[in-house]
Amino acid sequence: MTEDHTPAAPDAAPGHAPSPHSDTLLADVAALPGLPGVYRYFDAQGQLLYVGKARNLKKRVSSYFQKNHDGTRIGHMVGKIVRMETTVVRSEAEALLLENNLIKTLAPKFNILFRDDKSYPYLKITGTRETFRTAGRLPVPSLAFPRMAYYRGVVDKRHSYYGPYPSAWAVKESITLLQKVFRLRTCEDTVFANRTRPCLLYQIKRCTGPCVDLIDMEAYGRDVTDAERFLRGETQAVLDALEQRMMAHAEKLEFEQAAEIRNQMAALSRVLHQQAVDNVSDKDVDVLAVKVLGGRACVNLAMIRGGRHLGDRPYFPAHVEDAAQIQRLMSDDASETDGASGSATDTPERVAVQVLEAFIAQHYLGTAMPHILVTSHPVGKPLLDALTEQTGAKINAVHQPREHRRIWLDMAQTNADIALARLLAEEGSQQARTRALAEALGLPDDELGALRIECFDISHTAGESTQASCVVFEDHKMQNSQYRRYKIEGITGGDDYAAMRQVLLRRYGKIAEALREETATAEEPVSAPVHTEAPADAGESAVPPDAQTGLPTGPRMPDLVLIDGGKGQVSMAREVFQQLGLDLSLIVGVEKGEGRKVGLEELVFADGREKVYLGFDSAALMLVAQIRDEAHRFAITGMRAQRAKVRTGGSKLEDIPGVGPKKRARLLQRFGGVRGVASASVEDLCTVDGISAELADSIYRALH
Repeated sequence: MTEDHTPAAPDAAPGHAPSPHSDTLLADVAALPGLPGVYRYFDAQGQLLYVGKARNLKKRVSSYFQKNHDGTRIGHMVGKIVRMETTVVRSEAEALLLENNLIKTLAPKFNILFRDDKSYPYLKITGTRETFRTAGRLPVPSLAFPRMAYYRGVVDKRHSYYGPYPSAWAVKESITLLQKVFRLRTCEDTVFANRTRPCLLYQIKRCTGPCVDLIDMEAYGRDVTDAERFLRGETQAVLDALEQRMMAHAEKLEFEQAAEIRNQMAALSRVLHQQAVDNVSDKDVDVLAVKVLGGRACVNLAMIRGGRHLGDRPYFPAHVEDAAQIQRLMSDDASETDGASGSATDTPERVAVQVLEAFIAQHYLGTAMPHILVTSHPVGKPLLDALTEQTGAKINAVHQPREHRRIWLDMAQTNADIALARLLAEEGSQQARTRALAEALGLPDDELGALRIECFDISHTAGESTQASCVVFEDHKMQNSQYRRYKIEGITGGDDYAAMRQVLLRRYGKIAEALREETATAEEPVSAPVHTEAPADAGESAVPPDAQTGLPTGPRMPDLVLIDGGKGQVSMAREVFQQLGLDLSLIVGVEKGEGRKVGLEELVFADGREKVYLGFDSAALMLVAQIRDEAHRFAITGMRAQRAKVRTGGSKLEDIPGVGPKKRARLLQRFGGVRGVASASVEDLCTVDGISAELADSIYRALH
């Protein structure tokens, strides 16, 4: 059972200055129970500051308000607390799970936070589940000969999935490996159904040619079974089975078939020798190594699946310094130190343990995970108990491993060191570029992290599917969550000036109006709002009410508005800013240099300043080019997607009676898109779950 509180806190400790918090808040904290639970701190604007867990809510929460934190970042946070909420739970494990659920969903400002990126790719082998292959009628040829494919998305019970893999490259490398050894097909079903002669993959011995009946279903099925056993780590069993088949062919004097299997065994042996660390006793293991340096941290995750090392992926959490100070505050009271972090005496080790436990809790929350974790630092028992409770199977964390696990951990630790060093170098370089640009353009350089740059670009194909993009640079990096695309309508195709006018009006019209209202409230009434001529784009991404413009808080103009273009585009931007009453000095155009060569770009200003050439090796120009190129990339990908939708009739499936969202999703997933559905036969359409013969015929007719 859990119950919600709206808490409060105790009187100030003797000898300390009077508390800046309200009496109600302090009294509520004093009334907290000595039970396990989760607490949440909010500021005056209702923004969530921090989420924490405790074995004893009263002791843990009281410690924030009884100590002096002046001059520290944690003191800054505590000073902003005006409201608290708590939830009492039954156990510390339950508190830990709730804490990390809230951290992931609410992203508090002072918690260690990892990006929720679990879109790992898988290797899929189609139609190999027994319940599907033996259920009734003989499968169609494309299902009788399963294919290997790279896959990322929702799992379909009819197919087998292997992984997850740390990257798309790792999946494709495994597919190449299986092609060499087991020669399974990778072609789409529509291609498979329409082949009349074997493709190049057959010629180079990467496929057995099932599309043109060069191998029977039984022999192909054996190859599929061997491939699946290999992916599960049963390599020795696969080699033994191949050897038996080779000897059987030799006894029958079928030397060509025996030679084929011999070559297959040789290829498999080469693959196994290429694997740097291979151990069949550990099937599925995740190896986690942590490195903390310079206020940043890296968790390197190495994945072992089927006894094979599939690769690594680094993760870089946010808010490490803030969370470390809070941990330091909590660790002052030994009785309140949770988990394994109490065994680490020095601050870097405590922070490393804290980062590792935060990663494990957030990363594996609500997802399948291996039963063994090999870690560079000890993991607290409460966390392992919580994961065990969640998965229903015993989860073990091995610290200070031996033999092959030690080799895996050393490799992961080395990769964590390299990844963090690279990140720190890149951040240092990026900050240097930001400072160089601020100096070149005379921008304030006291708060470079707050410097905000927005860049616009227009993209179309001969006037078709015109799209505008706005990308944002802030805190020394691109803020892709704040990117926006604008569908440009009501202009002559190919008129880039009109497109730029429309996107700037839509982007800054509301900001200009809000700024005028603020001025009118603070001083005196101003003239009526300027008409922006272009309606808000209903297709834009939804943002919070106070950030309709994509800005983080309130009506704020960027410090710099980059326009991908020369005098013409800058003149149009100047007209828009004059109309809206905005500062012209914000506008900077990026004009192509002589021969449109990279590094020869010049900056054009809307306020009458002379053009500036920064120099091809200028750090400032490198930053400008980076932002400009990102705006171009974002615009052109949106334009291509819109153009493809127009040309292929992306909404046709939605107009077919009987094809709802679920069936439409199955069709698109099965055939890889609208074009694949359109090229499929009625028989192919019938193989999709929920598509009857009558509906398949209706779909075929509608798309043709």
